[in-house]
Amino acid sequence: MKRILMLMSLCALLLNASCKTEHKEKEKEEQFLVTNPIRKDTVVTKDYVSQIQASRHIELRALERGYLQKIFVDEGQFVKQGQLLFQIMPKLYEAEMEKAKAEASFTEIEYNNTKKLAENNVVAPNELAMAKAKLDKAKAELSLTQVHLEFTQVRAPFDGIVDRFNVRLGSLVEEGDLLTNLSDNSKMWVYYNVPEAEYLDFRQNQKSDSKPVVKLLMANNQYFENSGIVETIEADFNSENGNIQFRATFPNPKGLLRHGETGNVHVTLPLKNTLLIPQKATFEVLDKKYVFVVDKNNTIQSRQVTIEAEMPHIFAIKSGLSEGDKILLEGLRLVKEHDKIKYKLIAPQTVLSNLELYAE
Repeated sequence: MKRILMLMSLCALLLNASCKTEHKEKEKEEQFLVTNPIRKDTVVTKDYVSQIQASRHIELRALERGYLQKIFVDEGQFVKQGQLLFQIMPKLYEAEMEKAKAEASFTEIEYNNTKKLAENNVVAPNELAMAKAKLDKAKAELSLTQVHLEFTQVRAPFDGIVDRFNVRLGSLVEEGDLLTNLSDNSKMWVYYNVPEAEYLDFRQNQKSDSKPVVKLLMANNQYFENSGIVETIEADFNSENGNIQFRATFPNPKGLLRHGETGNVHVTLPLKNTLLIPQKATFEVLDKKYVFVVDKNNTIQSRQVTIEAEMPHIFAIKSGLSEGDKILLEGLRLVKEHDKIKYKLIAPQTVLSNLELYAE
């Protein structure tokens, strides 16, 4: 009997010890991490999808009708200003010019003879004026034929890169037919759309003599080596999407960028004395952001916040929080509204350093 009582007492002691251990572990498990928002200066990078275009990109078209007799360059070739690219068969235009030369010579002889007669008062001054007008007309027609003959040679109007040919050697081309395109890629114009609210912020914060500097993230996820300068803004907003187009100019001395590429313009904006919290301290309900705030009674209360900007791992808060608020950092799915919790307060500097914050 004594042995049974001793055995029961031992079991009770073990059970009591086990319950205390389990209770302590439960209390430990229910201790949540809490932190405060922190106010500091930082920067935010905004990302805009962009279209890259050459500063000069034109169509080269035939100015005269005829057979394409010669092609002096190849597709993708760099050419210099004035370099001969295409030759349209000039025989007809050469013949017309010779005819015009003969006509000009004939009328010049007539004019000289009439002039001598006028000097001797053999013919009236009016006849001399008519001869002079006839000579001027013949010279004008000769100049016109020379222009037509020159138009059979298509030359590069500036240094650039020849695009794909739209015609082949021997093709019959009509006046105005597209031969190829020519791109001057020495500097590139990069266009990107900015929403109305961001445009207003930009103009209100812009100094009158400043030109913002931007970076270009190329399609291979690498930054272009040269920075660009925002030089122009379009006059009107797009009524369909509410955006306005900005244009940044990037020097392209190595010719890496080509007309028609795409990329992303990255604009770095300073944020002064802004309130920062970790992104993981927020949750979303119907496209609105919330945090759990711990009140003085250690009770959980949800609160909506307005995001001013987003950075890696963090949000800049526009409204909804103050520096003294305690926000739940982890375990957001383990609690609900009005729960009373035990917590451990972590300094915001420690939290942000662990998030590898890029704020300065």
